[in-house]
Amino acid sequence: MATDFLNTYAWIFWLGLILIFVIIEVSTVDFTFLMIAIGSVGGLVSGLFGLPWWAQIIVAGPLSLLLLFLVRPPLQRALRRGSDRTPSNVEALLGLSGTVLKDFVEGHGQVRLANGEIWTARLSLTTEKHPVESGERVVVTAIEGATALVVPAERNAL
Repeated sequence: MATDFLNTYAWIFWLGLILIFVIIEVSTVDFTFLMIAIGSVGGLVSGLFGLPWWAQIIVAGPLSLLLLFLVRPPLQRALRRGSDRTPSNVEALLGLSGTVLKDFVEGHGQVRLANGEIWTARLSLTTEKHPVESGERVVVTAIEGATALVVPAERNAL
């Protein structure tokens, strides 16, 4: 009796699984749950052809694994191939040179970076005692909140 119920309503189970896996895939975009959802479609289709519920699971499981190991890696490579590897946000500012706009007083000052942005700046702890005056060149070593940590640029590098 229970097996009759499972065989009759297995399609609802498969549709629910497919829906859950697709929702998770949309939020992760990793192709893992997409492959499992497609495997679940295989289980659904096998049920529509009259296979019992345990055979549907036997179809869905290996199909999902096959897709995970054979289809997912090329899809991920294709997705990454077109990605832009240009640093952005904080990573784009690290190593950027700049010019001091206001003399550093007690390690704090203001700089104009090479990209045109004006930042409040603080001298790195390693160069805190070094006097830095307006017009000198500095290099960004880190960003802490809205403050750029800078060190004086080497004079012979300019």
